[in-house]
Amino acid sequence: MATAAKPAVKLEVPRLLEQYRKTIAPELAKKFGYKNAMQSPKLDKIVLNMGVGAASQDIKLVEKAAEEMALIAGQKPVITRAKKAISNFKLRQGQPIGVKVTLRRYRMYEFFDRLVSVAMPRIRDFRGVDARKGFDEGGNFSFGLNEQLIFPEIEYDKVSRTQGMDVTICTTAKSRDEAMQLLKSLGMPFKEQV
Repeated sequence: MATAAKPAVKLEVPRLLEQYRKTIAPELAKKFGYKNAMQSPKLDKIVLNMGVGAASQDIKLVEKAAEEMALIAGQKPVITRAKKAISNFKLRQGQPIGVKVTLRRYRMYEFFDRLVSVAMPRIRDFRGVDARKGFDEGGNFSFGLNEQLIFPEIEYDKVSRTQGMDVTICTTAKSRDEAMQLLKSLGMPFKEQV
C-alpha cells in the first residue's frame, strides 16, 4: 500500500521581513550608493542572554529562567556554564549561571517586531535606547532590558523573581552609520540626540 505524501508546510513570511525586502533594502542601497539592493545591510542574528547570578545558591532559578526565555524567544535556550571557579562569587567550574538563545531567519524578524512594537512601549518611562553607547565598530548593537515582564508571553502572576537580559542585534553593516540607519528603518526607537 502506498502512503500519500504529506503536503509541504509553507511558512508565512514575517511582516517586518516583507517590509525590509520591498522598501527598506532599496532605500538603504540608494542612500549608501550601492548598485544593488542585495548589498544593503541586513539583520544577521539576535542573541538573547540572561545571566542568573543567584543560581549559585539555587539551581532552580536557571531552570525557571530557561522556561521564561523559551516563551520570549519561541525557541529552546542553551544553559551557559561557568568557565572557571571564582571563590569570591561562590562559583564552581561548570556550574549553570545563565541561559542564552540565538535567533535567526524568520524567528529573528518575528522577535524584533514584537520587541519594537509590543515590548518596548511597555517599559516604564521609556524614551528610547541610547545609540551612542550600544554600537560596536562592526555594526552590531547591544542593550539591556531590566525585566522580562515587558514581554506579553510572560504571565505576571507566575514570575517569582524579575530578571533582566542582554539583547545583541548583529547586522551585516560595515559601519555604525549603516547599522544605525538599518535599525532606525526597521523601527528601533533611538533617543533623540541633543
